[in-house]
Amino acid sequence: MTAVNEQANVVVVGAGVIGVTTAWYLRREGARVTVVDRQPGPALETSFANGGQISTNHATPWATPEAPWQALKWLGKPDAPLLIRPRWDPALFAWLLRFLANCTRPRMETNIARALRLALYSRDELDTLRRETGLRYDALTHGILHIFRNRHEFDKALPQVDLMNRLGCTRRVVDAHECLAIEPALAAARHDLVGGIMSPDDESGDAHLFTVRLAERCAAEGVSFRYRTPVRALWRDGDRITALETADGPIRVDAVVLAGGSHTPLLLRPLGIRLPVYPGKGYSVTLPIERPERTPTVSIIDDEVKMVYSRLGNRLRVAGTAEFAGYDSSVDERRARFLLDTAIGLFPGCADPAAAAFWAGLRPSTPDGVPVIGRTRLGNLYLNTGHGTLGWTMACGSGRVVADMVLGRTPAIALDGLGIERFG
Repeated sequence: MTAVNEQANVVVVGAGVIGVTTAWYLRREGARVTVVDRQPGPALETSFANGGQISTNHATPWATPEAPWQALKWLGKPDAPLLIRPRWDPALFAWLLRFLANCTRPRMETNIARALRLALYSRDELDTLRRETGLRYDALTHGILHIFRNRHEFDKALPQVDLMNRLGCTRRVVDAHECLAIEPALAAARHDLVGGIMSPDDESGDAHLFTVRLAERCAAEGVSFRYRTPVRALWRDGDRITALETADGPIRVDAVVLAGGSHTPLLLRPLGIRLPVYPGKGYSVTLPIERPERTPTVSIIDDEVKMVYSRLGNRLRVAGTAEFAGYDSSVDERRARFLLDTAIGLFPGCADPAAAAFWAGLRPSTPDGVPVIGRTRLGNLYLNTGHGTLGWTMACGSGRVVADMVLGRTPAIALDGLGIERFG
């Protein structure tokens, strides 16, 4: 077991919300930490413009019994919530086979329990960090309201409310009138709503702003950040990593944490480690708010179109869709504009569509919807990736757990089912 002291050098690869929170917890416990990232600053990729939700009570994986049938229903639709771009990609084929194997009810319930264990812990850690640091990042703690316009889909979602509550969540079923009472800005959809599920303990906030400000705190505490430094390879000697190969030369290490999102498998492959994390491109639209009274203050999940809405200060963030197109992070304007048009239809007059900013980012997705955190078979190489749509939700818990492992301490939660060993 690797134990790190102040003389040892722990390098975290990736300066997104996962990497920076990991660095924070490592440094807080005395480790000497360097964060390496190819971008010119923190949180400029997947963490830059995500949906903004800290959705602990919605830690349900994509792999559900209904998912394959929904995917078939959406085939050929360019604005579908799930889109697979046709291409020869063995990594995607292997990922999809694993995904389908997880689309059974027993596996789904196991995966929910695993993800929720980490998400609940992360919520507590975020609350502690916020109180200790006073970080401000447009946080709103008004909960998340999951709305439904289809009675059949609403009825199918109800058993999961009981499951999540048994696992430690607080979710309650509400009717259409209660949805409007919780969020009056839904008035334009009043005749379409059939009900909702309210999670009062969930929250929202700007993941990019949080990461930038936490990185500033890290730097003030002595963490070294090396931006514009892409990692080309990991140098191995026996069962240990000795250095990172970068464009600026090697960086010697005593321990390495890979928090590089979807790019993590590319660094592991030359070491003979196969990590089933695949990039799932998600889109977002950010709108400057013009009519606050027509803009939600409670974060919303719209089940019909699989989209989320979060108010971030004077902006409305709209996010959704999953697109499997390899490492292509370009914006398909047709898909982004669908998000925009849907948002304006749900909250008419809230913002000027002409001022919309489009964005796309690659979510590091596992086939079972559970992140991969912990040690690899190389003694000083650790993983903190594969969070999919829940990176912001699980960041603090994941960072704390991995920091504890690097430091040779026992994490506060059980880690069974969270490591790479579950994939064989």
